[in-house]
Amino acid sequence: MFENEDLRLLVTVAEFGSFTQAAVRLNYTQSAVSRRIGSLEQRAGGALFDRLPRGVRLNPAGRTLHRHALDVLERMARAERELAVLHAGLGGLLHVGAFATANMSLMPTALRALRDTRPEVEVVAAEGPTGALMERLADGVLDLAVVSDYPSGLPRAEGVTTTKLCEDELCVALPRGHRLADAGRFDLYELRDEAWLQGAYGDRPTLLADACARAGFSPRKIVRIAEWAGKFGYVAAGLGVALVPALAARAVPGTLTLCRLTDPELRRTLHVAMPATPLPAALELRTLLREVVGREQ
Repeated sequence: MFENEDLRLLVTVAEFGSFTQAAVRLNYTQSAVSRRIGSLEQRAGGALFDRLPRGVRLNPAGRTLHRHALDVLERMARAERELAVLHAGLGGLLHVGAFATANMSLMPTALRALRDTRPEVEVVAAEGPTGALMERLADGVLDLAVVSDYPSGLPRAEGVTTTKLCEDELCVALPRGHRLADAGRFDLYELRDEAWLQGAYGDRPTLLADACARAGFSPRKIVRIAEWAGKFGYVAAGLGVALVPALAARAVPGTLTLCRLTDPELRRTLHVAMPATPLPAALELRTLLREVVGREQ
């Protein structure tokens, strides 16, 4: 294995054709340069320089290693520059994630603002459920994620911090022809005979299960549909009803109506999750997310 400093020494000796001048440039003693070049030649399997009456020059093996050394040192220098820019918040890659309904408007609006203020930051966006996003944050794959406690609480992940972003009311989506479609706001008990479209239910506590218990009934049927497009399709066909966060209201098709419920606890909390040591660009995006929420409330 060749160390970067030894490769830098090789390049400098080749540039000056002299151990002595390379020592002066790199602030080494001439004997230290000779020892390090000798050690490098041992690891390389043979001599790298022809020793001349005055100075040295690369031999064929030395020219081969010199070519690779230039490439390695340039790559490392470029990595140092990119990291410096990244940690200064002036650019680089920013990996972000959000759950589906946060990607309908909230995250895109904040990212557009980030692009306007920091065009040199390149965003890599991903979508997934909260649990998966928290795992990706813990694994260092994401720099920031918008997560929520819906439908069954906010999971924890080692090394990940969360800050509350906002609360989001949960409404119910009904087909246009439903008997309660024009009721505006009503008690959840009015839907006791309906089938419910829910991605998770029964294996752990959920907001829907808790709300139904407070209203004094258990859903007669749960249809396991995870994706919003599928839920909307089933509701439109009269095959069930679904809780829909207000954040997703603009995505509800015209064949459905969104009604509010009287239960004040039917709401979820959105959080911004980041590693314990966040990137400056991630902190700026968190501020922009808060600004978006503030304008919409």
